[in-house]
Amino acid sequence: MTPRRLTLTVAPGPEGRTVNDLLRRELGLSGTLIKRAKQTPGGVLLDGEPVFVTARVREGQALSVQVGDNRAGEEIRPAPGPLDIVYEDEDILILNKPARVAVHPGPGHDGDTIGNFLADYYQKTGQTARFRPVNRLDRGTSGLMCVAKHAYAHEKLKGQLHTPQFRRTYLAVCQGVPDPPQGVVDAPIGRAEGSLLKREVRPDGAAACTHYALVSAAGGRSLVRLVLETGRTHQIRVHMAHLGCPLVGDFLYGREEAALPRRTALHAWELSLRHPVTGQALRWTSPLPEELSALLSE
Repeated sequence: MTPRRLTLTVAPGPEGRTVNDLLRRELGLSGTLIKRAKQTPGGVLLDGEPVFVTARVREGQALSVQVGDNRAGEEIRPAPGPLDIVYEDEDILILNKPARVAVHPGPGHDGDTIGNFLADYYQKTGQTARFRPVNRLDRGTSGLMCVAKHAYAHEKLKGQLHTPQFRRTYLAVCQGVPDPPQGVVDAPIGRAEGSLLKREVRPDGAAACTHYALVSAAGGRSLVRLVLETGRTHQIRVHMAHLGCPLVGDFLYGREEAALPRRTALHAWELSLRHPVTGQALRWTSPLPEELSALLSE
């Protein structure tokens, strides 16, 4: 598959504009991405011919720049595995991650992660994209996540994170019912003393803000909708435990649940973003898994 290119027809404008000007101001490439394109044979073309970024442009000329990879990354081993892809185009891929599957390879998970499965999928479909997750989910969390197919899309989407343009809404089944039923937890989070994994609310922690709203309650448990302003490690888990309503199945901040082996009752339900190339507003939802909805009918 031909590496992804962005194209632009030079519009009327001031005399003396350079290729570099258009790459930065019209196409929105960073200095790092321009440097990378310059170092790629045929990376920057003007009317189909290689050109220096210092060249002057004329109205009506066609400028194109390669943003896609020439080859797949070698850092992640391709391995077959299930993928629930809900949207895909030349620039991004949205998938519904199951619980109990890690996003990145690591100790004990070298061939059974989303990264391995996507590397295999790209290989089999003739795509040279590397694995570039935009938002990440804990192994025990299910739901929607976004993957960029090239560095340009990744850079653009990373810039949207924690802004209204890139919005993630979660559903969680909690022990107890939050009081008040909706509100904002604005409480800094830092590493817990003596633990490499556990976090806690602490005055010297990093700023963390979570909006929550009760959806329903049954049997001493509640379904809560959550939106994050920040992206701290374990933020939802820490903040809901801080409210006295830890997530069901959370071994670290609450207690384990026999019905939920190796997962917490947290699901990335909705994802909305602005497309990094077209600028179109996009939105997806993923139904709450049956194993979580069943917790509210026990």
